[in-house]
Amino acid sequence: MEKNIAITVKDLHISYRGLKKTSIRASWTKFLHKVEIFDALKGVSFEVEEGKILGIIGKNGSGKSTLLRAIAGIFSPDKGNIDLHNNSISLLSIGVGFNKKLTGKENIYLSGMLLGFSEEEIKKKEKEIIKFADIGDFINRPVKTYSSGMYSKLAFAITAILETDITLIDEVLSVGDAKFKEKSYNKMKELISDDHRTVIIVSHVLETIKELCNEVIWLHEGKIMMQGDPEEVISKYEEFMNK
Repeated sequence: MEKNIAITVKDLHISYRGLKKTSIRASWTKFLHKVEIFDALKGVSFEVEEGKILGIIGKNGSGKSTLLRAIAGIFSPDKGNIDLHNNSISLLSIGVGFNKKLTGKENIYLSGMLLGFSEEEIKKKEKEIIKFADIGDFINRPVKTYSSGMYSKLAFAITAILETDITLIDEVLSVGDAKFKEKSYNKMKELISDDHRTVIIVSHVLETIKELCNEVIWLHEGKIMMQGDPEEVISKYEEFMNK
């Protein structure tokens, strides 16, 4: 049986550019500053089959969030390409996707339309999203007044209820109170049970990755160190981190 590929990432390179640190005196005497280039991703390639759940692990600064944002279309590759094979996609990440001046309810519509849903489609799901988020009267207040927990609840509710073909999750399952963590975890398992939905999860919670994912990629300093069975990859990663 032919496999349907949902995501193809080929030879992906992404670099960040910034000014090198220098003293105040030096900045007064020099007009030109050297630009420091940080290579966040260095030739990353992989494919994800439709319906699979891929976990991405690695220490801080290894390029995990950069990779997710590139797949979501937020960052443009310096080299290489990403093919989503005409699938719709959503990114669930703290600090991404909301207009903080708008209310939670207004952001439901803004986020939904950015995901490609019509106003009518969002309206049908509005009550379900608000109920799942469970942030009370804050739904009618500007997002800038939200705690990180409330932000994550609403972001998760929107992404979970307005279902896209591909869902990218960046550490959000570990945010919020214990009750919401359990609810979001159960919702994720429900979403994952759909054989046509493809999910990529970035998390430091290795037990979550083990339980939810079919396959794991270990990123280290912008390169893939290992890819394969969750138990095997996580075991090697833990061994490496404990050296």
